[in-house]
Amino acid sequence: MSKTSPTSGGLRPISQVAEELGLHPDDLIPYGRDKAKIDLAALERPKKGKGKLVLVSAITPTPAGEGKTTTSVALAMGLRKLGKHAVPSLREPSLGPVFGVKGGGTGGGKAQLVPANEINLHFTGDLHAITSANNLLAALIDNECHFGSGKIDPRRVTWRRALDMNDRALRNITLSLGGRNGGVPRESGFDITAASEVMAVLCLASSRSDLVERLGRIVVGRTSNLEPVTAKDLDAHVAMAALLSDAIQPNLAQTMEGGPALVHGGPFANIAHGCSSVLSTRVALHHADVVVTEGGFGFDLGAEKFLDIKCRSAGLWPDAVVVVATLRALKFHGGVDPKSAGAPNAEALTRGIANLERHLETARFFGLRTVVAINAFDADPADEIQIVRERCAVFGAKVALSRGFAHGGEGALELAEAVQGVLDGAEGEPNEPKFAYALEAPYRAKIEAIAQNVYGADGADIEPSAKSALDGFEKDGYGGLPVCMAKTQLSISDDPKKQGRPSGFRVTVREARLSAGAGFVVALCGDVMTMPGLPKIPAARNVRIDPDGTIRGLMQNE
Repeated sequence: MSKTSPTSGGLRPISQVAEELGLHPDDLIPYGRDKAKIDLAALERPKKGKGKLVLVSAITPTPAGEGKTTTSVALAMGLRKLGKHAVPSLREPSLGPVFGVKGGGTGGGKAQLVPANEINLHFTGDLHAITSANNLLAALIDNECHFGSGKIDPRRVTWRRALDMNDRALRNITLSLGGRNGGVPRESGFDITAASEVMAVLCLASSRSDLVERLGRIVVGRTSNLEPVTAKDLDAHVAMAALLSDAIQPNLAQTMEGGPALVHGGPFANIAHGCSSVLSTRVALHHADVVVTEGGFGFDLGAEKFLDIKCRSAGLWPDAVVVVATLRALKFHGGVDPKSAGAPNAEALTRGIANLERHLETARFFGLRTVVAINAFDADPADEIQIVRERCAVFGAKVALSRGFAHGGEGALELAEAVQGVLDGAEGEPNEPKFAYALEAPYRAKIEAIAQNVYGADGADIEPSAKSALDGFEKDGYGGLPVCMAKTQLSISDDPKKQGRPSGFRVTVREARLSAGAGFVVALCGDVMTMPGLPKIPAARNVRIDPDGTIRGLMQNE
């Protein structure tokens, strides 16, 4: 057993896990005993799986989350108990949440990815490689400014540095102080690595050659004549791709019940596009019958971006969608304080179900087949569960309990049967994508469409500086891209204080950023930050190390 694994038993050798997935021995690149990289040559071998795709999303979460990853892992384990070749394809955790509010991001209880602590910490080094590639580009930009080559105007540099940590002190900084030896002073800042465009590029790239091309298209600033300057213009993109040569390969781990699990890429959904890598999903679909993946935070964020950005780019579309909810969170959206949301309160539950209903309406707008998963606790009242079932029946959504946290795959059998029923019922039916907006529409129209069709807003207001930026993108030939909305995850609106199902509101876009390499435009709403801060009492304070080197306290339940 790995010293950093929270499991009570030993892990399967990664070679056995790879064999069960159906990988050729030559496609496995071990990283120690418990994890490995998968060579991209695996996609060139004959397809072995049926490749049904299940997207797991959620209602608007509380700060602690709704157990979406726990449910994803449990669902995959439950499907395996039904005899299905099912594999989760999920995101890698960022050190920001691990040491911030949420703790580890590998699931919980008996529904975890393992080796959990290794995945939560350094894993196979992907996030370090992404950070290094991001900051190599930043260093090359400042080097051009120092030597005054004229390739870029120092006053118009837009590229920021990155760090895989919540650190509000780095949001806004001054660079290159120290006179002649320091270079050209200018204001800049850091984004968390999960929000870096390099992360998005890696996760949306379809091959190594596509990775190089996307990196080359990254716009880092402008010349004195206001012409866009790209990473390719600075001869940076190939060196960046070299740093990412291993990182682009999907990672293989396992569930606590020994089944294969792919874990690759980690963009946040509140400030980035929130999905695991395209290559990881394709490898899973290539080898498995059912692939369980997720979009970060609620349906309004991760699922919308999964559909409008990832699916559009990769030519994918989910065969079924699971929307995760807890009774506690529903009561929270009904106006109950989080500390008392565990107590029975049918009235607050009924009010809070409006949040779930909004997300189910959005799923229906996209033409998706849905199952509501109640991430259940043993103390959840049966009459409150029945209220959720009855309300969801009105919207044509099945409801199933998931007790994966306490019982692993056995506790997710009801959910697995419901999801498999949806997949079987859709067999032979066309699975046509429906997006929230047309790519050829102006950016303002795309933002309006997301605000109205996904958030239920009356519309969107775009502040003058953001409108000017969007107009500039279109003028420079960067129209026709999807929009990645960056907003709070704590509300369907852009105001974290508006819980439940807000109405009569408008979304305000205060800033727009071009991510030409990733292939989308980021619209920042409200006071959302691309470099989060730590809470007053960070989760890092709970970490401890036993004398034998075992790390404890990374997971909330430890």
